[in-house]
Amino acid sequence: MPRTLVIGTRNRGKVREIAAILAPLAVDPVPLDALGDVPPVLETGETLEANARAKALGYARATGRWALADDSGLEVDALGGAPGVRSARFGGEEGSDARNNAALLRALADHPPETWTARFRCVMALATPDRVLAVTQGTCEGVITDRPAGTNGFGYDPHFYLPALGRTMAQLPAEEKNRISHRARALSAMKDRLVPLL
Repeated sequence: MPRTLVIGTRNRGKVREIAAILAPLAVDPVPLDALGDVPPVLETGETLEANARAKALGYARATGRWALADDSGLEVDALGGAPGVRSARFGGEEGSDARNNAALLRALADHPPETWTARFRCVMALATPDRVLAVTQGTCEGVITDRPAGTNGFGYDPHFYLPALGRTMAQLPAEEKNRISHRARALSAMKDRLVPLL
């Protein structure tokens, strides 16, 4: 396996999390922004796995290197699993955390708070320019809160409350989040797949 691993995202929060978790391995995680004008791979899949596979393979082919990509989503039970694969665009504009969170709270307004159980789900894919080598996933269970708290996260993190810890995801130090988050769990499983390749 090449030592350089393209991280298929321009989301700086994701890049930091992935790089921190991969730190013990002998790989050099390279974000897309460091590679110049790499065209984006559109997330047109109907599932998180389809998007993760498409992005990993697309970025591997575009750069000629191995690539790691994920698609993550928030699944709220009261909303039948929504926003799910549409999490990044739930508010109508991709990348707008404020609009996405506002749309989430509007959608939950008619549901009693005790039904606001939810989970973050992450599906991660590793690919060469020729094929997808591995797919893993991880989840993290919690409850949506209408009172955001914390500044350490991004996306829906300030509204994702972890009852066992008494804090939102955005209130966790990075080290703790990188142990228990959905992305951490998917990446931990991917590390197990990467080690034999290294």
